[in-house]
Amino acid sequence: MTEQLARILPLVQKPARYTGGEFNEIKKDVSQVRTRVAFCFPDTYEIGMSNMGMRILYGVMNQMDGVWCERVFAPWADMEALMRERNIPLWTLESQDSVADFDMIAFSIGYEMCYTNILNMLYLAGVPLHSDQRQGLKNMVFAGGVCAFNPEPLADFIDFFVLGEGEEVTPEILSLYQTAQEQNWSKDVFLRQVSKIPGVYVPSFYRHEYHADGTLARIVPLNGAPERVTKRIVEDLDTAYVPTEMLVPSTEIVHDRANLEVFRGCIRGCRFCQAGFSCRPVRRKSPKVLQEQAEKILENSGNQEITISSLSTSDYRSLPELMETLIPYCKENRVNLSVPSLRADNFSRELMEKLQTLRKSGLTFAPEAGTQRLRDVINKNLTEAEILNTCAIAFSGGWNHVKLYFMLGLPTETDADVLGIADLVYKVIQTWKEAASNKKRGLRVHVATAFFVPKPHTPFQWEKQISPEEYLRRCRLLKDHFYSRSIEYNYHAPDLSRLEAVFARGDRRVGGVIEEAWKHGARLDGWDEFFSYQTWLDAFAAQGVDADYYTVRGYDESEVLPWDAIDVGVDKEFLLRERQRAYAGEITPDCRQGCAGCGANRLLKEAVCDG
Repeated sequence: MTEQLARILPLVQKPARYTGGEFNEIKKDVSQVRTRVAFCFPDTYEIGMSNMGMRILYGVMNQMDGVWCERVFAPWADMEALMRERNIPLWTLESQDSVADFDMIAFSIGYEMCYTNILNMLYLAGVPLHSDQRQGLKNMVFAGGVCAFNPEPLADFIDFFVLGEGEEVTPEILSLYQTAQEQNWSKDVFLRQVSKIPGVYVPSFYRHEYHADGTLARIVPLNGAPERVTKRIVEDLDTAYVPTEMLVPSTEIVHDRANLEVFRGCIRGCRFCQAGFSCRPVRRKSPKVLQEQAEKILENSGNQEITISSLSTSDYRSLPELMETLIPYCKENRVNLSVPSLRADNFSRELMEKLQTLRKSGLTFAPEAGTQRLRDVINKNLTEAEILNTCAIAFSGGWNHVKLYFMLGLPTETDADVLGIADLVYKVIQTWKEAASNKKRGLRVHVATAFFVPKPHTPFQWEKQISPEEYLRRCRLLKDHFYSRSIEYNYHAPDLSRLEAVFARGDRRVGGVIEEAWKHGARLDGWDEFFSYQTWLDAFAAQGVDADYYTVRGYDESEVLPWDAIDVGVDKEFLLRERQRAYAGEITPDCRQGCAGCGANRLLKEAVCDG
């Protein structure tokens, strides 16, 4: 630990955020390293260390000869103030070296509201913010994560983006970079070569041209760049890298448990869900491999809890088989097992009885809409009878706490749909009265509503977002119809969701707004303590950018979209068909019942989508 760091640590909250030295941390001899990567997560330690993708890529990069990947997290406000006051540059946890000393600086971006954190971390490191200000190979900045599927708001700041899953493409990029180091390439030569790697998008190699009315006219590839860049996927998850010797955090983190990923992709096709489309096709792990990985992770980390993760865990075909071996192991070793992301239409009594042998926590389901009409619009493929039957099964098994998640502002939503949420919740309460086996503890129904954000690469990517004022009116309407003391109701703040929509669907003009807001103090915007909506409103005004252009205006189906150069594997024609089916109230069956022709199969070399 450096002397400077040792002096300031006693002055900040949670000093363990900044020290490193965790069990299973990877340290290397710098003299044996050719390429150093500062792997940055643009949020605090406790958020970043909960991110499974970061843990995976940390291990993947450190497996490579001559590469040392070290972690960097955004400092909390107290630490940032001391860093600025004492001119201490941002450092990595493993070596405590300045990020500016590193060859490559990588960001994992999973949430739009962390964009100012990216700029702030570069500034604190002493690295120029703009790509065209960074010359040579040193401090090559690249980024990946779900937000890379619309990279344009960050196009001025990031040298290149990695689209999709990074386990295979990241070593290809680093190997090319090592060649560039050995042969003393210029930055331009490297970018030209890296743009030839499938899954790599170099924003400076694409020119955006606009119509007089401000809409995007065309995206012109330059320097031999492909017209569209297709995301990368890992086809065989059984052989894919998993960090079985996982880092053990030195302080409490948000998800302080082991994680077992059972499959990637989703068979469902909910029309609002970006992950459900951008993570296709479905690929699964075998129960045998999962059991082996679970045991290794728990033995090497000492975790007393493990969670099974996926976009829809109960859609994992081999879940009963996995439970047969995993539950006895967890019971024997006093490990808590959690199974989130359950579907209300396939939560069985058999699964409930298996979960009853472990700690009973609350059940969480996401009907998303209160009426069958609106659930059909969004293709939730879930009926009221299935929801209530699932609740009856759970209540009869002793559960007394259920969480229900909904959205407000979905396309075609009316007040009748909003009140349908209240009606459904009261039917859940009535089901508890009729089916509960344990009524002494009473019932708790936690209801949460989110503000619908139209996301790229979904059938709703063209939709309008309702105004924050209208969203709040619908929240009040719903709240006024909750009379039972069993109900706890929370709703998301609309200001944040409005900005999320701007950044999710923004073009390159939004980059100036992000920089303007950062200059006036915006950072850690995902935290209530720091978020200032007025700062953002002032930034839009200063840059002459109308936020409504990206939200309540919506997009015409004939428009060129800012993210049209990005191919997630799902055909635009399919998304348009799904949008038309939404307005007709027609559902599209899930992938198990027949292929809907989304196009994701073309990403697979040998197999077909495992729907």
